[in-house]
Amino acid sequence: MVWSAAVEEFQLLYLNPAAEAVHGYPVSSFLSNPDLWLEVVHPADRHQMIHFFDQLLVAGSLNIEYRILRPDGEIRWLKNRGHVITGDQGRPHRLDGIIYDITEQKRAQAQLIHDAFHDELTGLPNRNLMMERISQSLKRQHRTSDYQFALLFIDLDRFKIINDSLGHIVGDQLLVAIAHLLENCVRTSDTVARLGGDEFTILLDGIQGIEDAIHVAERILETLKSPFQVGEHSVFTGSSIGIAYNSVQYDDPTLLLRDADIAMYRAKSLGKGCFVVFSPEMHAQTLSLLKLERDLRSAVDRQEFVLYYQPIIDLQSGDLTDVEVLVRWQHPDRGLVMPSEFIPLAEETGLIVEIGQWVLQEACQTLRDYQQQFASATELKFSVNLSSEQLQDPNFIQTVDRVLSQSGLDGRYLKLELTESMLMSHEEKHIKTLQQLRDRSITISLDDFGTGYSSLSYLYRFPLDTLKIDQSFVSRMISEPKDAEIVNTIISLARTLNMDVIAEGIETEEEVLHLKKLGCERGQGYWFSPPMSQEKLEEHLQAGPQWFVQQQPMNPNFSFLAPSTSPIVDVQN
Repeated sequence: MVWSAAVEEFQLLYLNPAAEAVHGYPVSSFLSNPDLWLEVVHPADRHQMIHFFDQLLVAGSLNIEYRILRPDGEIRWLKNRGHVITGDQGRPHRLDGIIYDITEQKRAQAQLIHDAFHDELTGLPNRNLMMERISQSLKRQHRTSDYQFALLFIDLDRFKIINDSLGHIVGDQLLVAIAHLLENCVRTSDTVARLGGDEFTILLDGIQGIEDAIHVAERILETLKSPFQVGEHSVFTGSSIGIAYNSVQYDDPTLLLRDADIAMYRAKSLGKGCFVVFSPEMHAQTLSLLKLERDLRSAVDRQEFVLYYQPIIDLQSGDLTDVEVLVRWQHPDRGLVMPSEFIPLAEETGLIVEIGQWVLQEACQTLRDYQQQFASATELKFSVNLSSEQLQDPNFIQTVDRVLSQSGLDGRYLKLELTESMLMSHEEKHIKTLQQLRDRSITISLDDFGTGYSSLSYLYRFPLDTLKIDQSFVSRMISEPKDAEIVNTIISLARTLNMDVIAEGIETEEEVLHLKKLGCERGQGYWFSPPMSQEKLEEHLQAGPQWFVQQQPMNPNFSFLAPSTSPIVDVQN
């Protein structure tokens, strides 16, 4: 649009035909009604437009952006570039200008801004906008002492399984459904955001207390108990929720998000499907865990691990037949660190694969050396625990082949232990892997049998050789008839399936006698020996295969004595 106006009272002198296409009014309307120029301006921008011409006269040239309202109700953005035309004596004579319709440009900018602050899949605010909203809440908290707010950090449980099994399209549809559900669980004044993946946050604005946040968390958990109908699939998913509350004084929005995240992970560690309210102690524990992770990575590089060995005894003869190999971390400052403290972290960080390879290599080489060194070790077998990550490692079989080749150990002297939970996913792949191990004459043991799924289909489908009765049943079988029956059933089941059976956690003579009576072949536990160092194991191998010195029996029906009283490092299994 091109326009020209007299300086006095802004009398319009010229307006080209483009004005009608932009404004929706004919040019004659503007020429006949001097006020129409201002009347079409959006009420919110009218004030600055009134002062535009006064400022133009002072500045000589000036730009302004403003909105107009067309007769059909459409809003358009215009950019007006005005210039003062002076006369012979330098006095303002006329105002000329060009107006550009910048509506599409403004819409594109608005879309860019929206995209920068919203999640593309769900349309929810994203991390950027959430951090901005948290910053606003923190500023309001500093201004108003009684203002309270809370942040919920929500992570979906089992979402990866849904994504992997049903596909990413179903996973995306589920995320959209979850987004709508979360919005329906809160007020319009609250902010629901998707941080990415299956992580969501909710900023509860202006609450009365932490009880309001807890109520919202409980409502979400209860609502998520119902299935989602995604296409032809009925999908169940729960969530773990962490709550950070502004009872802690925050200055940085990232710290509030961090603490809500810490609380969420605590909820996951408690078994998922629950919520946890953050406390400062949790942050201290997280820092400790981070230090442990740094130390663990250094331990892998420096090979700070050592092996301990727990004997597995033939309950009839008292001979040493197998040894379970257990890893310990020889920390340079803390001393011996138990696997219960670092193995879960190693699994979470993926370091367990490298640690497991080291254990396997060290165990096979040690056993091969013993077979050549001690006559009592020629038929000895070492049992090594596997992690789920190792079993899923595509190079696992190649690793086993390399270890056996380098150590010179025959595969029939190696046992690999796994748990029932490891068999739950990727069944066909695991069956193939275990069969490949069996082809190498390696024995496969199912550890802690009876505490997991205990599905007979696993015993039938998977190539297994040994069942290990969990110590929880062994420790209660004398006092609890039901546990005694479970132990008897497992032994009978193993015999029927032509499998060996080993009882774990034996601690008393009475347990040994009862297991012998039930026909259990072998056992391990503190009654025989706690896990011991390599030096102590070598002492026993030097003495011979008989683990006990037969003297006067403690029980006339018992064929060997209690374990040797020689000093053994007492370390938890």
